[in-house]
Amino acid sequence: MQLKQLEEQIGLQLVQQNGRRMSLTEAGQELRGHAQSIAAQMTDLAAAMEKFRSRERGVLRLAVVSTANYFLPKTIAAFSSLHPGVRISLDVVNRDAALSTLVESRADLAITGQPPEGAYVTGEYFKDNPLVVIASTGHRLASAKSIPLHRLADEVLVLREAGSGTRATAERYLGERKIAYRPGCELSSNEAVKQAVQAGLGIGIVPLQTVQLELETARLAVLDFEGFPLLRRWFIVHRNDRRLSAIAEEFKTLLLAGNPLMAKQETIAA
Repeated sequence: MQLKQLEEQIGLQLVQQNGRRMSLTEAGQELRGHAQSIAAQMTDLAAAMEKFRSRERGVLRLAVVSTANYFLPKTIAAFSSLHPGVRISLDVVNRDAALSTLVESRADLAITGQPPEGAYVTGEYFKDNPLVVIASTGHRLASAKSIPLHRLADEVLVLREAGSGTRATAERYLGERKIAYRPGCELSSNEAVKQAVQAGLGIGIVPLQTVQLELETARLAVLDFEGFPLLRRWFIVHRNDRRLSAIAEEFKTLLLAGNPLMAKQETIAA
């Protein structure tokens, strides 16, 4: 019955009967050769896909905010030493762009300092990310203690660009407390903000992790404003509707291994 259905679909006779024996026609023999070739290719395809499902080959696509560059290379190096056959594609952008890359399936995982909004994703906390107010060491408030927050209105604030998670958090915090500020230059990286602050162009709000070297070498000072540091967190984010590859799962596990609260998970739905 199956052979007859196949003949009807193809429109050719595939088998012929000689007495009690059946044999393939010339068309049937041609079809058998192609079928065997397709079966072999499917076997090869299954083997190739299994390699990608494994933790030893493939590409891990990460979209990360620029601040993550201060700690992420150590994790990537550890992962690469465990899985030397895996190639890592790293896209360093601001928060909005990182989340867009994830939503558009151009990244397996995103690392951002603010829980995402506007897409069905899961964000898992793995590290604290406090924000501090910085100034040049010669600033008049550099050695002051418990500075009232309203004093910030007297200062020029060097800002990150629109779309930055650091800027969004700072503006939301100040706005909720009705604290005005004088905007200064707008810059696209924490490094640029630090350079501007060192040059005396104003004060800035940056992640503490980004200024460790400058604090050790006394090139910058952290101002003791009330309400600071602002406590933020790092999240590793992935889409809910896509199954992570074995490679991505392995990297996420490695990143969360340093988090004592790795069991705590936050799901954000639009």
